[in-house]
Amino acid sequence: MHDAHAPAPRPPEHHGHQQHHNHHGDHAGHGHDKHAGHDPEQFRRKFWLSLALTLPIVATSHMVMDWFGYSLDFPGMTWTGPVLGSVVFLYGGWPFLAGAVQEIRDRTPGMMLLISMAITVAYVASLATSLGLFHLDFWWELAALVTIMLLGHWQEMKAIGQAQGALSALAALLPDDAERVDSDGLVRPVPVTELRVGDVVLVRSGARIPADGRILDGSAELDESMITGESRPVPRAVGDRVVAGTVATDTALRVRVEAVGEDTALAGIGRLVAQAQASAGRAQVLADRFAAVLFYLATAAALATFTAWWALGDVNEAVVRTVTVLVIACPHALGLAIPLVIALSTAVSAKAGILVKDRLALERMRGVDAVLFDKTGTLTKGAHTVTATAATEGLTEDEVLRVAGAVEADSEHPLARALVQASRDRGGPASASDFRSLTGRGVRAVVDGVPYAVGGPALLRELGAAVPAELEAISSRWSARGGAVLHLVRLPAGGRPEAIGAFALEDEVRPEARQAIAELQAQGVKKIVMITGDARPVAEAVAADLGFRPGVDEVFAEVLPADKDKAVADLQARGLTVAMVGDGVNDAPALARADVGIAIGAGTDVAIESAGVVLASSDPRGVTGVIRLSRASYRKMVQNLAWAAGYNVVAIPVAAGALAWAGLALSPAVGAVLMSASTIVVALNAQLLRRVRLTPRQS
Repeated sequence: MHDAHAPAPRPPEHHGHQQHHNHHGDHAGHGHDKHAGHDPEQFRRKFWLSLALTLPIVATSHMVMDWFGYSLDFPGMTWTGPVLGSVVFLYGGWPFLAGAVQEIRDRTPGMMLLISMAITVAYVASLATSLGLFHLDFWWELAALVTIMLLGHWQEMKAIGQAQGALSALAALLPDDAERVDSDGLVRPVPVTELRVGDVVLVRSGARIPADGRILDGSAELDESMITGESRPVPRAVGDRVVAGTVATDTALRVRVEAVGEDTALAGIGRLVAQAQASAGRAQVLADRFAAVLFYLATAAALATFTAWWALGDVNEAVVRTVTVLVIACPHALGLAIPLVIALSTAVSAKAGILVKDRLALERMRGVDAVLFDKTGTLTKGAHTVTATAATEGLTEDEVLRVAGAVEADSEHPLARALVQASRDRGGPASASDFRSLTGRGVRAVVDGVPYAVGGPALLRELGAAVPAELEAISSRWSARGGAVLHLVRLPAGGRPEAIGAFALEDEVRPEARQAIAELQAQGVKKIVMITGDARPVAEAVAADLGFRPGVDEVFAEVLPADKDKAVADLQARGLTVAMVGDGVNDAPALARADVGIAIGAGTDVAIESAGVVLASSDPRGVTGVIRLSRASYRKMVQNLAWAAGYNVVAIPVAAGALAWAGLALSPAVGAVLMSASTIVVALNAQLLRRVRLTPRQS
């Protein structure tokens, strides 16, 4: 061991896939949860049959015949409206009637109860007309009303279903079969469900990996876009972890299975998406309350409308206006405004590798003032790399790297591996013999017949090695910056050992981290903060490299893992809304204390309990995607709520007949069309979320 060698990167803690149920109330106001079993296909069937029955009702209506100047007359025609209209009411209107009963039982009046009141009043008025009590040609409007309601509801549930299709899409990523390598070396195809932890599977070029595991043999470029959102293939080699559902794009691999079924990352992602789409959030609670208030307002408006027209002596108009008010006030658009945004935002974000566990965390993200990054493993790679090399006069950097790589070739220390890798990048290490480890000081070996040693200051002191002035000056600058410094020492027989090369090794900053910081600053985040256990010179150097703004952004250095949450509390005490970004290792208290906890690089451990948002990739630029998603989804919620509310403010008085004196009056059927149109506007507006850029632009 070299005394200059820093400790190896921290091993990940395995939190397991514990799921914490979200106890938000269900969407009482709009009735989605109450008839969750009503799939789009059921509404599609009811719509088409109701439409087929509505057409003859409309065609035999005396009012319609007068409008278009034709006449029909055949035996039993007078029964067309009552018979077919009753079928449409009972068959097509049944989901709304059942939903209304449930809303009454739950004491949460909303959309289903309003629709039911409208079609029930229309049905009773139609029956009364058939019995000669009224003079309304109303059957065709009842049938058209139910049919249009079914169409609107079908399209609404279809839109939500398409958004929630992220779950089935995730499930579809897993292959049905796998090729298991048995103990005798033979490859046998087996169903994925038969795989067990410890099995070895063969993954051919172009095939999907059937279970989470580690590569035993081979290397390949893996397409991990379905997990991380990263579009470019990622190189994976022996010892690297791979995730079920990803694709080996070029060569075959042998993988030892470490997780199957519900324990895989893909299954964990699916649970998070389902949990997020089922959660409500503050905006949903607001919409539900608004829907309940709208029910009472609509009911009061309907009663006032009926009373006013009745007082004017026009009972027929009183019924028509009342039904129109009830129809046009149905909070269909309101019921769709929030659920569709929730469904779309979680589906779109999951596709980009952003997994929203807590809707409230996503809502808070738009107002974050400070983003606090854990340095190691988040802004840096968590592994040292050779950042600079120096050689004495007469030698080249490539030569000293080649020799140092040979001396370190048999060492398992992280800094040794970094030196070996650097030498490979410069043409490969030389051959060495007589390797010996000098515990706590360094290593030594013979290269091309000459003995050498590699180590830090303790090795130089022990050997009494001479360090040329130019190397001494360079090494001092590197040490001041906070890097680990190793020296290559030549050990001549009978002579004084001499340092002939020096190497600076630092925890490598992720190239994409600089872009992440720049984008956050451009997004208007007031303060970027980095927290690390490293010495302040190291931390300050990394911050400068990342583009931190002097006097604005901050660095918390020499912080123990247990004290990270105190740093979050300190920022919050200054009145800042804080998002904490960590790799999920030793960061749990800080992630939990922050206003928004974001776990990064957790593609194979997606159930970190303390984070509200999980980034499946290790790319810190995903944080900017979370902010864009938060702001865009909130904007869509506000727009949809404003449209739904404004539509009702204008439409209800018109439906009540407030402008009848000017010749402007709406029939119930036209009211149903307008109500459905408002729903379509809300749905189309929510679909614009798909245009939000969540994955980072390549710099």
